Amino acid sequence: MSEKLKYEEAIIQGLKTVFDPEIPVNVYDLGLIYKIDVLDSMDVEVEMTLTAPGCPMADYIVNEVKEKVEMVPDLKECTVNLVFEPAWDKDMMTEEAQLELGML
Repeated sequence: MSEKLKYEEAIIQGLKTVFDPEIPVNVYDLGLIYKIDVLDSMDVEVEMTLTAPGCPMADYIVNEVKEKVEMVPDLKECTVNLVFEPAWDKDMMTEEAQLELGML
């Protein structure tokens, strides 16, 4: 397993502890994380979206994502890029998330 893959797995485990306070499913299983890129500098870039562009918890969620990524040993700064293309859709959720929310 490559070093970057090990870091990505650790990042994903951290992201699975970040929840939108209004939805009882973590941001990773909701499908809000579009890209995780561990750079050679050991900085990390995360591309993510929100369930709705006007989400009142946007700052909270973005800060939580940044904090969880930066808690992974050896990683440096995390930059979170909030994007709205492609727009989030419930089909982006994992099957487990859909079950949790009663969508299956």
